[in-house]
Amino acid sequence: MKTKYKFATAIKALMVTQSLDKITVKDIVEHCQLTRQTFYRHFQDKYDLVNWYFEKLVQQSFKQMGIRYTLREALIEKFNFIIDEKIFFLQAFNSNDYNSLINYDYECIYKFYSDIIKSKLDCQALDTQTDFLLQMYCRGSIAMTINWINQDRGLSPDQLADLLIEALPIKLSLLLSDIQ
Repeated sequence: MKTKYKFATAIKALMVTQSLDKITVKDIVEHCQLTRQTFYRHFQDKYDLVNWYFEKLVQQSFKQMGIRYTLREALIEKFNFIIDEKIFFLQAFNSNDYNSLINYDYECIYKFYSDIIKSKLDCQALDTQTDFLLQMYCRGSIAMTINWINQDRGLSPDQLADLLIEALPIKLSLLLSDIQ
C-alpha cells in the first residue's frame, strides 16, 4: 500500500506544473524513484492510479453513508477532501481521457445510489424512470462539483451539499430519505 501512495504523491506533485493528460508513467516513476515494472504491478495506467486515489475518498465518505454518515455529511466530507486536494481534483476532473475521473466518479456514485435503491425496493434492476432520474442526477451532481472546483463560486462544502440534496428529484429524494 505504501508503494501505491508513493505513486499518488508523485502524480500529485507533477500535477502542480502540468496537466494530467501530459504526465507520463515515465514522469511518475522517475519522480518517485521507482520502476515502470513496479508501477504496472499496481496500476494499469495513470488514470487507474488517479481512480485508485479517488477510491480512498470514497471509502472515507460515501461508503460510510448510512453507517457513520448521512448523505449530507458524506457529501461535505467529499467536498472537504476535494478542497484539501484541490490541484489533484482540478487536474483529474479536467482530463479528457475516456478513463478519466469523471467517468469513474459517475460509475461509483451511480452504482452506490442504485444499490441502495434496489435494496430498498427489493428488486434486481431499477425501473426506466428511476434509472433515468438517477443517471441525470449523478451526471448533474458531478458537473456541478466540477463547476464548483473550477470556478470557486464561494460556496462552502456545506452549502454545496445542501444544494445537491435540494436538487434531488422528488422520487429519488423519497427513496434516499433515510440516509439524508
